[in-house]
Amino acid sequence: MSEFLITDDSLKSKINSEKQLTNEDFNKIQTRADLEAIYEQKGHDYSKALFNLEYERQLEELQIQLVKLQRWVSKNRQRVAIIFEGRDAAGKGGSIKRFAEHMNPRSLRVVALNKPTDLEKNQWYFRRYIKELPNAGEIVFFDRSWYNRAVVEPVMGFCTPEQYQQFMRQVPEFENMLFEEGTHVIKLWFSINKDEQHKRFDDRRLNPLKQWKLSPVDEKGQELWEKYTYYKEQMFARTHTTFCPWTIIKTNKKKIARLESIRYVLSKFEYDGKEQANTTVLPDPNVVMRFHRSIYNLL
Repeated sequence: MSEFLITDDSLKSKINSEKQLTNEDFNKIQTRADLEAIYEQKGHDYSKALFNLEYERQLEELQIQLVKLQRWVSKNRQRVAIIFEGRDAAGKGGSIKRFAEHMNPRSLRVVALNKPTDLEKNQWYFRRYIKELPNAGEIVFFDRSWYNRAVVEPVMGFCTPEQYQQFMRQVPEFENMLFEEGTHVIKLWFSINKDEQHKRFDDRRLNPLKQWKLSPVDEKGQELWEKYTYYKEQMFARTHTTFCPWTIIKTNKKKIARLESIRYVLSKFEYDGKEQANTTVLPDPNVVMRFHRSIYNLL
């Protein structure tokens, strides 16, 4: 049984509030076995506490690997664009936060564009995104991307059928050009089911720190669920390519999705120090899968 000490006061507080452990109990804990024994003695289920501790440990190890990856990207003048797409409340923003938390802000950007201006509406659709693409040695995280026009815009009536069809014809060619000139484009779809989305919307309504995340467009997500599904599947079928594939992340369990999405990105590169990782950098195939593997059970 591997040893660990609980030194984080916030973790202590969280475990204590949930399981009613005393300071005397904490003083006895030196190993995982000690923690399990105390919980069993008190008749509590300790699985959630252990999961949270293990999540924090693995997240830290994976974030160390992300720092190594960023150093390699900078040193080798690589360009990396990571696209986070998915239904509202699927956990895109929370995952991006964990990706970027300890990385050097000088060589990364998080891009979350507002709706197009009147000027942008009359430009080539991709123009507003081209200026946000990564420079040499930079990683860019797109919190939604040009794929707004593949799903959100046609569902909500923000584009014409002609604009939609033109986009769907052009996007594989656009991404092929990015591929050929050396930009690494990683497309992640965060997949959530309808019940979990409804639960997270309720949480946003009740939490004053999260209410800003809830918009009228978000509220329509439940009402227009099947319409979103139709356009999402069209997007996968028409824009999943060998040079720029879609990867599905199951996100009903947010913390697992964060870890596995980081693992997937790490697995795409052979950066310096990767072999020294203290946790696996290979994603769980039950959580992370290519579009063609999940075609019959997409959420």
